[in-house]
Amino acid sequence: MDGDLGDFLRSRRARIQPEEVGLPVHGRRRVPGLRREEVAQLAGVSVDYYIRLEQGRGPSVSDAVLDAIARVLRMDETEHAYLRTVARPRGRRERRPAAPRVRPGVQLLLDSMERTPAFVLGRRMDVLAWNALGDAVGGFSRMAPDERNMPRQVFLGPAARDLYPEWAAVAAQTVANLRIGASRYADDAALCALVGELSLKSEDFRRLWADHEVKECAYGVKRVRHPVVGLLTLPYETLTVPADPEQTIVVYTPEPGSETAERLALLGSWESDHAR
Repeated sequence: MDGDLGDFLRSRRARIQPEEVGLPVHGRRRVPGLRREEVAQLAGVSVDYYIRLEQGRGPSVSDAVLDAIARVLRMDETEHAYLRTVARPRGRRERRPAAPRVRPGVQLLLDSMERTPAFVLGRRMDVLAWNALGDAVGGFSRMAPDERNMPRQVFLGPAARDLYPEWAAVAAQTVANLRIGASRYADDAALCALVGELSLKSEDFRRLWADHEVKECAYGVKRVRHPVVGLLTLPYETLTVPADPEQTIVVYTPEPGSETAERLALLGSWESDHAR
């Protein structure tokens, strides 16, 4: 994923007009947003230094410089953290990472939440484990193992646009979250292959990936049109597994007594009867 730093900085420059940061505008500009020399001026670094940084040729960059660039380009906390990661990537590791495994205690925790859909995501947004109601909503047990991946389902799943009434928002959020993982685990060959596969097979993914948006799916609301019980409005919260920070527990938390909560209860009963 070489070039991520330069592409990211160029995309952030393009969002900001000179007049927004108090710079005069003379004549027409060939490209939107701030020029490299303007970012360098506002960040207090030399133009040559900033150009080499954007081209990936710069020396080890300090926190102070990155903080200044983030301030000039008006990055939020997630974008700022992403900038630090891609500006100072970790060295590649020779050893292949072990296949992700969910501890039995985590599975027991999922199973104890009988009325709440929950599942575990890995570093590539693979679904690693789930409880019964999570399976009833997501259908994970009916998928082949390599299909249990959120980005692959969103962009390559044949029914994704029917499943998610707000598909465009779900797609954008998925890509923004996947890009954070790609920056943290740049040495993960399987993650690079996933990005390559989606880029090859999905024009929507290519377009969104090129936008260089970064945002973690820490919490929010997702709407799902379930084939059995209809529309589900699912607020969600995510929790990092302390013993394995590469794994995230996703829990859907509908309001008690809400229509979605009642539909989930019906779905749980339907799945239980169907299993018997």
